[in-house]
Amino acid sequence: MSVNSIVLDKSLKFAARIVKLHKYLIKEKKETIISKQIIRSGTSIGANANEAVYGVSKADFIAKLQISLKETAETEYWLRLLILSEYITEQEGKSLLEDCLEIKRILVSTLNTAKNKKDSLQ
Repeated sequence: MSVNSIVLDKSLKFAARIVKLHKYLIKEKKETIISKQIIRSGTSIGANANEAVYGVSKADFIAKLQISLKETAETEYWLRLLILSEYITEQEGKSLLEDCLEIKRILVSTLNTAKNKKDSLQ
């Protein structure tokens, strides 16, 4: 069981950007509610993907990646809300959103591969 090292690297760098966004929202925008939500989901993506590497079984590996995927979808929602509510500009949010969607695509692909391998073993 392995997670594409690209997803681990991208999700770690993405988490660092989310931490910086959180700091910006707290300090500059005085926003605390959405910033708490996005830091939880945005940093959880990589944490769960990293945890999947140490899954005790194929099912555990897949379950952790599915959590990571769910956190990606939640983070996408919070980013879109921050843009629509004008806490960040569309330009500021665009790069983060693109990174989030790229990680989402990689996770979907990795999950599909893992599930197909699991099905072929049964």
